[in-house]
Amino acid sequence: MLIPVVMAGGSGTRLWPLSRALHPKQFLNLYGEHSMLQATIKRLSAIETTAPVTICNEEHRFIVAEQLRAINELGPIILEPEGRNTAPAIALAAEVSQQQHVDSDPLLLVLAADHIIENESAFISAIQKAIPLAEQGKMVTFGIVPNSAHTGYGYIKRGVETENCFSVDSFVEKPDQATAEQYVDSGNYYWNSGMFLFKASRYLQELNQHRPDIAQACTASLKNTAKDLDFIRIDSQAFLACPEDSIDYAVMEKTTEAVVLPLDAGWNDIGAWSALWEVGEKDSNDNVVKGDAILEESHNCLIQGGERLVTTIGLDNIVIVDTKDALLVAAKDKVQDVKNIVSKLKAQKRSEATIHRQVYRPWGMYDSVDAGHRHQVKRITVNPGAKLSVQMHHHRAEHWVVVSGTAKVTKGDKTFLVAENESTYIAIGEVHALENPGKVPLELIEVQSGSYLGEDDIVRLEDNYGRS
Repeated sequence: MLIPVVMAGGSGTRLWPLSRALHPKQFLNLYGEHSMLQATIKRLSAIETTAPVTICNEEHRFIVAEQLRAINELGPIILEPEGRNTAPAIALAAEVSQQQHVDSDPLLLVLAADHIIENESAFISAIQKAIPLAEQGKMVTFGIVPNSAHTGYGYIKRGVETENCFSVDSFVEKPDQATAEQYVDSGNYYWNSGMFLFKASRYLQELNQHRPDIAQACTASLKNTAKDLDFIRIDSQAFLACPEDSIDYAVMEKTTEAVVLPLDAGWNDIGAWSALWEVGEKDSNDNVVKGDAILEESHNCLIQGGERLVTTIGLDNIVIVDTKDALLVAAKDKVQDVKNIVSKLKAQKRSEATIHRQVYRPWGMYDSVDAGHRHQVKRITVNPGAKLSVQMHHHRAEHWVVVSGTAKVTKGDKTFLVAENESTYIAIGEVHALENPGKVPLELIEVQSGSYLGEDDIVRLEDNYGRS
C-alpha cells in the first residue's frame, strides 16, 4: 500500500506578490491548469495509491480541503498548530497512516506540494524503482540530476552503486558557486529534492533511535486528537513542546539505510520568479507571458499579468508581476531578494504581506473593492448551498445588495429571501446570517459603515466550519 504524504505548509515569500502568507504558492495555478498542490497529487494517477495524507497549517485548512475535494482526492488532513519542520510532520503522517491501516505497514511517499515535475513518466518510473527498495527497509531519497551548478539547493553525495540506486555518502549544505561547480563536474552529487519513500514503521524506528525526543512528542500529540470535518486536530500543547528539525538532520544523515535514487524528470521547486521563467513557454524573444500583455522590444522577461493590460517597451531580463493590490517590477537576477520586500511589509504591518484583496473562505470568497475612513465595499461570492456564520458586529452596520442569485437572510428571529436587485440592511449589533439556497453562485455587494471595520469585529454565534 502506497500512501502519498504531502507537505503543504510554507509561505512562499519569494513569489510575492502572488504568493502571500494566507494564500501561498502551493495553492496557486502557476504552471498548468491545476494548483501546485493539486498537480502534486494528479501526477501520481498512473500508479495505485490511497488518498493522500496532507499536512498543513491551521490557517490553510479550508483551501487544502477544497482543492483536494475538487480533484476527488480528499484524505486525512493533519493540522499543525505551528510548524516544526519536516521530521515531526512526517512522524505525524506515519502514525496516522498506521492507525488508519492497522492490517498493513504502508509505504509513505513524501512529497512537497510546491514542486514542478515536467516529465511525469520519468517520475513514476523512479517511484516504481524505489518501491522494492523501500519494501526491503531502505530509506529512499530522490536525488535530482543537476543541470547547473545551483547554489540554492543542498546536495547529496552518492556512495556505492547497488540495485538501481546508490548508498548515501553524505548530505551537504548549499554550496558557494565554485564548490557547486566542483560537485556538478564530479558527477557524484545530486540536488536534494526533499522527496522520500520508506515504510511508515521504518521511519518511526529510525526517528525513535536517533531523535526519540521528537518521536515521543509526536506520539503524545496524537493521543488526544479531535476529528473536525475532514481535519485531524492534534494536541496543540504536546506538539508545541516538540523540537524543530528536518528529516535530513534528524534521520537521513544518521541512518545506515539511506539510499539515493537518481531522478532526471524536469524537477523544479519554483523557489523564485526566475524559476518560473525557466520552465515557462517562451515567445520568439524568450519572454514568458501570462495574462493580457503587449511587449515591444523586450527580451528574456517574465510577465505575470492580472486583470489589466500590461505593456512594456525596451526591457531586458525583467520580471513584472501584477495583482489587484500590488505590483512587482524586478531585475530577473535579483528576484531572490523579494523576501526583503516582504520583510519590510511585515515590519510596517501592511496587509499586502499576508493577504490578497481577494480572500477565500470556506463558503466562497470576497473582494475588497473600496475602503475609506468609515466605509468599506466588498463583492461577496457565496457558493451554492454554503452559509456564512451566524454573527454580529459591535462597530459596523452592513447593507447587502444582491447582484445575481438568491440570498437567504436571517436577521434576529426573521428569515427571508432577497433576490436580484433587492437589498437588506443589517444594523449594528443585530444577529444575522447569509446563505445561498440556490444552485448557482450568489453574488452580492456589501457596503460596511462604522467606526471600526476590521475582520476581528465578528462575534460568531454558530458556524458550519468549526471557526470560533
